[in-house]
Amino acid sequence: MKSCTLMLTLVFCCLAPLWAAETTWNYPVPNGDNDTAFYSRAFSTEPYSQPKAKHVKNVIFCIGDGMGYGQVTLARLKSVGLQGRLHMERMPVCGTAWTHSASDVVTDSAAAGTALACGIKTQNKMIGQSPEGTPYQSLIAVAQDQGMKTGVVVTCTLSHATPAAFYAHVPNRGDEATIAEQLIAARLNVAFGGGRHFFVPNDQDGSKRRDDLDLLALAQESGIQVITDPGQLWSAQGSHLLGIFQMGPLTTEYPEPSLGELSTKALTLLDAQTKGRDQGFFLMIEGSQIDWAGHSNDADAIVRQTLLFDMAVKSAIDYAQHHPQTLVIVTADHETGGLTLGQAGEPFEPKIQWGSKNHTSLPVPIYAIGPGSQQFDGLQDNTEIPRKIAKLLGFEDFPVTAK
Repeated sequence: MKSCTLMLTLVFCCLAPLWAAETTWNYPVPNGDNDTAFYSRAFSTEPYSQPKAKHVKNVIFCIGDGMGYGQVTLARLKSVGLQGRLHMERMPVCGTAWTHSASDVVTDSAAAGTALACGIKTQNKMIGQSPEGTPYQSLIAVAQDQGMKTGVVVTCTLSHATPAAFYAHVPNRGDEATIAEQLIAARLNVAFGGGRHFFVPNDQDGSKRRDDLDLLALAQESGIQVITDPGQLWSAQGSHLLGIFQMGPLTTEYPEPSLGELSTKALTLLDAQTKGRDQGFFLMIEGSQIDWAGHSNDADAIVRQTLLFDMAVKSAIDYAQHHPQTLVIVTADHETGGLTLGQAGEPFEPKIQWGSKNHTSLPVPIYAIGPGSQQFDGLQDNTEIPRKIAKLLGFEDFPVTAK
């Protein structure tokens, strides 16, 4: 028995990411809403150990779009069982956030993203601006001003509401053509996702631009490396990398890189860029399509998308375990679907009940690990999360209007 245990441990260690070198995941690829074979379940239900570091150098901010307590619970029951734990549930600090916007008790992703990125309440549909239209800097913008490296990794289009809140300022989230231009101007060190249709000129098939701007060409001219072929991902290097792997959102199916793989690559790049420097990095990772599954009241897709997101969370936690000055925060912009779980006929089988096909005002979880993570315990407004992160990073003035 001891020899078997040792062998399993050695296998696990071989599969774990090594942050000094290029890595890929070695578990089955996800394919189809009912396929969760890709999910690497935790060997333990015990909380991850807190690092001993006192100061924050790096922040990995993970957002499960539309992910409430019901979504987390359903994914756990369907993947690891009643007594199991998702990776995010093993994080030692757990809090709760309410999510209303400045205009509504039920927020949209633009206002919620702005709250999480900029620390202010705004009206639904507005991105990076106050209700009066004053632009505010995001955590990423302030991090750049402080010399930190930055990145976003998503499964939606890179010009979608949540990622846009971390680099853009527009009065209406629907103006994705302008948001795409602002992404190029933001010069993030890493940006992975979908949405080429807002980056290519209107004479290309599938383009949604109304002009002839070729943002990918402009990006390359400014020194940003652009990759569109997933096969190029593992060998890609450089100080600024833009990976857009679909015309629309990512399919989240093979042969695309999974969200966990994209997160691993982003962390590998940012780690190399910050090694030996006093300034670290800020990375935002979004499990974008949990929300879309909620809008469809699709329980299988909820489970799959939440587990895909949890694998990205695992990647973040693995990094933090090797780099103790890393703070990892997991939360959601809002809940979608009003998902609740009752008792079905079979023991321990949940009866899935939906209250809506839209966003709701239900509170969402916060999970945290790393230096200062205890501050995220308890009930708080979503605007408090980025304000606490800013304080832990030593940002003296936040929220702050854009220059």
